[in-house]
Amino acid sequence: MIKNYYYLVAGILAVIFSITHALNGQTIVLPTLNVSTITVETKTIFFYVWHIITAENMLFGLVCLFMAFHKDLSRVRFSAWIIAILMIVRWLVIFGGTLLYNAEGLKNIVTDSIAIVIYVSLILLGIRVKDKQKGLVQKQYK
Repeated sequence: MIKNYYYLVAGILAVIFSITHALNGQTIVLPTLNVSTITVETKTIFFYVWHIITAENMLFGLVCLFMAFHKDLSRVRFSAWIIAILMIVRWLVIFGGTLLYNAEGLKNIVTDSIAIVIYVSLILLGIRVKDKQKGLVQKQYK
């Protein structure tokens, strides 16, 4: 039974983000490295950094899906905070790196920024959901 619909939607979105990130990398971004004069070491680093983000998105998605069905929401709240903080830090790195190296390119990160804001918002809303089962148990003992 679903205990937290916010985590459920966040989990589905993160899995979709992971899949689209992998596909975008394989079809658009990574092939451009093969036609340039970039060293093999740089290509390798770019490849695994790209796929680290893909794997993180998939892991976050699976964890959010697990949390959506977890019986005791108070026990998964810490994990939700960690994911939200990591996503905020990821956005700060994207924003800061873009601002530092290509300020004109800030318009290119609007889509990523919107996705991260929606994702983090869902997680934060999920954190606020009270555990109904726990409230029932507490009322019985009063």
